[in-house]
Amino acid sequence: MRALFITTSSDELASGHPTGLWVEEFAVPYMAARKAGIDVVVASPKGGAVPLDAKSAPSDRETERWAPALAALRKSVPLESVRDESFEAIFIPGGHGPMVDLAHDQVLHDLVSRHDAEGKLIAAVCHGPAALVYAQRANGAPFFAGRRATGFTNTEERMAGLHDEVPFLLEDVMKAKGADFHSALLPMLSHVEHDGNLLTGQNPRSSDAIATAMVDALTKRTAPV
Repeated sequence: MRALFITTSSDELASGHPTGLWVEEFAVPYMAARKAGIDVVVASPKGGAVPLDAKSAPSDRETERWAPALAALRKSVPLESVRDESFEAIFIPGGHGPMVDLAHDQVLHDLVSRHDAEGKLIAAVCHGPAALVYAQRANGAPFFAGRRATGFTNTEERMAGLHDEVPFLLEDVMKAKGADFHSALLPMLSHVEHDGNLLTGQNPRSSDAIATAMVDALTKRTAPV
């Protein structure tokens, strides 16, 4: 069983504000997947070392616990190199980076459309759903149209102080693309939505929940009858 984790290659917003991958949102699902025996391929638009958001730098304890995940982030493969491969799941972690590059990456959109048409699991957390807002389903409809989903909310963006820095507000665009958008009652609480083969998490605190849900979904799909 294989999963493709697609990360950003962008280290800054258009304004010059530094960004990158939010480490926890990658490391927790990566470690959970590996523990479950799932092979993980890490890809990014440019390949190589993935830029990390300095605000998400792991503690010494996390650095030790997440060592395999952090090592994988130093050697991602170019996304183009896996465009014709098949995976049981595609997972997109956040940080603001995906809003810059993944949102407009046609290779990613093609991969997502093909895997979605095959009923494969598509998962994203926090700003990861930004990679899907301009993607389409096989029938040409917006990827999120009619699907229950979540992502980093407008309120959370304001709390992060980047409301005026980001290229778009994720909640607004997801809704504009037809998402049935839901979130936790209070900002910055864990919240996950699972609709068919789509799995989304709201924010960094959703990392554990989406990791568990993703592994559970994949395990059930491959369990013997």
